[in-house]
Amino acid sequence: MQRVRRLLRSHTARQAERAFVLEGEKLLTEAVNAGVSVESVYLAPGANVADTLLGRAARVFDLAPGVMERVADTVSPQPVLAVAPYVDSPLDALESPTFVVVCVDLRDPGNAGTVLRSAEAAGADGVIFCVGAVDVYNPKTVRASAGSLFHVPVVAGGEPVSVVQALGQQGLRTLGASARGGTDYAHADLTGAFALVVGNEAHGLPDDVVAVLDDRITIPMAGRSESLNAGMATAVLCFEAARQRRGVEAARQRREYP
Repeated sequence: MQRVRRLLRSHTARQAERAFVLEGEKLLTEAVNAGVSVESVYLAPGANVADTLLGRAARVFDLAPGVMERVADTVSPQPVLAVAPYVDSPLDALESPTFVVVCVDLRDPGNAGTVLRSAEAAGADGVIFCVGAVDVYNPKTVRASAGSLFHVPVVAGGEPVSVVQALGQQGLRTLGASARGGTDYAHADLTGAFALVVGNEAHGLPDDVVAVLDDRITIPMAGRSESLNAGMATAVLCFEAARQRRGVEAARQRREYP
């Protein structure tokens, strides 16, 4: 359990072992359904987890009363913890992507989880967390992803400018999310192959990244707010892309099946 505590609290420990902690039966179920090789499961007294789910783990440990509360990362911990290996892949493992989200200096774990959920729900081919962005295996990010971490390809690492340039070389149009000054997102063509590049919550995208982008897109604000938070803005942009792509597919089907 000391190891589990370290994995929950220390980015360095997670990197050294390339392992992280899942909290709760839902995340465990999502991981197992995605084919993740769960190393171990820890059950608090009274935890009710299906035997078929536990049978997919290499080891299962029943904890004494009070142990989970001393180890877990939350005030009211889930009765189930599990340890699993990292699930990220290198950038070149993304096969012919046409819709990718790139996180540059995104720091809030909750926003990162929202980005993962939105990208996966909108049909993105991958999410990239560049060097300097929040640890995708931070417990808060893993919880906020609600299982999307296991269902959308994730790349962790890569210098931002190099990543954006590499995606451009693969034929993706690189579009940076900007609080102001960009093309109205509703007027931007998101039907082709493109990468949505999202920056820091407070400062946006750094100048060196902006310099290598093809364009910037902006969500106009009708009220007094200057911008949405990074997670919400990414969700809006991802679903605009999904809407436009559904329209293209519907038009194609009408042509083929009049």
